[in-house]
Amino acid sequence: MNIEKNVHNALQNSGRVDEKVKIIAVTKTVGVDAINEALNLGLKDIGENRVQELVKKYDVIGSNGNFHMIGHLQTNKVKDIIDKVSLIHSLDRLSLAKELNKRAKMSDLVMDVLIQVNVAEEESKYGLKVDEVIPFLEKIMKYDNIKVKGLMTIAPFAEDPEEIRWVFKDLRRLGEVINSKGYDNVDMEILSMGMTNDYEVAIEEGSNMIRIGTGLFGKRNY
Repeated sequence: MNIEKNVHNALQNSGRVDEKVKIIAVTKTVGVDAINEALNLGLKDIGENRVQELVKKYDVIGSNGNFHMIGHLQTNKVKDIIDKVSLIHSLDRLSLAKELNKRAKMSDLVMDVLIQVNVAEEESKYGLKVDEVIPFLEKIMKYDNIKVKGLMTIAPFAEDPEEIRWVFKDLRRLGEVINSKGYDNVDMEILSMGMTNDYEVAIEEGSNMIRIGTGLFGKRNY
């Protein structure tokens, strides 16, 4: 699969030729050797779903990779990753925002975060509903040690990604509404949406960060 070529084509289709899309290599169950190979090929960003796996890999790979926490994050695990990740994609509740802010303050850093939005309101997925995001943002803006950098969503799986184009469109529109409000300590620089099956449609709808696992490392058995 030629991901870079597909990304380029999707950017052309959406009239965003001069923009960049960051590829996050999703490394759930992928061994360190395969990750190092990907890093040697020029990939920089590693996305992990589980804290335990992230910490183990970080201990070996360290600063050679740029780690992202892309999975659901339990509040009691924040302390294990706060100094290891560059971006947390899955902020979805007040208790997590408080803990992230507290731990970031203790480590003397500002943690970049994305708000996870469950646009399709799937019961099996985490994230805030679209209409919950702005009230949530207004509650967490006072936290000085976290910085909201944008939004993340996971679309429902569909054989034909056209069926879920609306999910990406709705997230982009939400980002535009938030931007127009000019909140302090909030920017909508990042739209993290699109995975192996649907990233081209996501890019056409404004994504500038995609999370690719199967497309890079092949199918995995969980």
